[in-house]
Amino acid sequence: MHGPDGRAVLQDAPEFERAQRAARRLRIAAIAVGAALLSGIGGYVLHGLINFAGAPVASSSAPPDKNAWVAAAPGRVEASSGEIRLGAAVPGRIARVLVHVDNRVEQAEVVIRLEDEAARARLASAAAELATRQRERDTQGPLQGREDLRKAEDAAYAADRAVVAARAELDAAQETARRDAVSEGILANARSRLAEAQDRRQRERAALAEAQAKPGLPATNRAEAALTMARATMAAAQAQFDNTRIRSPIAGTVLQFRARAGETLVPSPDAPTIIVGDLGHVLVKADVEERDVGKLKVGQSCFVRSGVFADRQFEGKVTALAPALEPARAMPGGPNRPEARDVLRATIELDGEVPLRPGQRVDVFFRQP
Repeated sequence: MHGPDGRAVLQDAPEFERAQRAARRLRIAAIAVGAALLSGIGGYVLHGLINFAGAPVASSSAPPDKNAWVAAAPGRVEASSGEIRLGAAVPGRIARVLVHVDNRVEQAEVVIRLEDEAARARLASAAAELATRQRERDTQGPLQGREDLRKAEDAAYAADRAVVAARAELDAAQETARRDAVSEGILANARSRLAEAQDRRQRERAALAEAQAKPGLPATNRAEAALTMARATMAAAQAQFDNTRIRSPIAGTVLQFRARAGETLVPSPDAPTIIVGDLGHVLVKADVEERDVGKLKVGQSCFVRSGVFADRQFEGKVTALAPALEPARAMPGGPNRPEARDVLRATIELDGEVPLRPGQRVDVFFRQP
């Protein structure tokens, strides 16, 4: 149909508008479908690239990760001195417990005192016999040529007894200090007297060895031989008495304690009564599996993490590697677990002071050597 001006006109305008709206809807739908397809393909490609690379690619100018590691192993915190396991050398009933868990102890300090009546009786008997033999020998003059040796023997024995007396004095001062307030001066004086007595004993023993080495010494007589035997008996009785005192061989801290007054102790290396360690410095013993042994060397940098201090890590270095593999200790279950494997024991020294305590389990991460 044409209008007056000769131009064509729509026969039905509403129908034309409906057709335009339908065309727009089709174009919008096509754009949406295309975008969805592109999005899916792009996501699939990106996902494949990430899976292929393993991680986003870092810039070549980025610094190396200081926490990157080449091997990891479970470990256990230990005192630098190790765990010193103490027990009774002879059977006996506990008379007095002098320390408790977390107490500091000095080197050679008594931590447990056993009942000692029998040992004291043996000491008294030996002392009486010794005094008798001493008088008998003194009534006789020294044999010609043995004068210097007799003096050296007497001086060495007197020095031995002086050490025993000084040690008893220090034991008493330390025991009193744990019960009551004792000035540090008293303890210091007792330690000084013991050190002096020990120095004197060393000098006198050296002089005795020199006197015994002189050539041409005459044979001893009966009285001198009897005195020598009496002194040996006295030394044996003193040793038995000393066995009624359980001492700490190091200065450190009591880590574990399993004893009460009145209990009977028997020698048992598998069941220590007390465990002592030096907490002034701790280290870590790690159980490295065989497949990682070739990645380690002495001096290698590492870091330690603990579940107790989850937000911290502790720096250190490998100070020793065991010469051979052995059953694991630090792994859960220890060497008795069914899947236990032999491991290489690595010793890690930590930098500075750390809050870790002996016995705690940690994880050790070894950096690239």
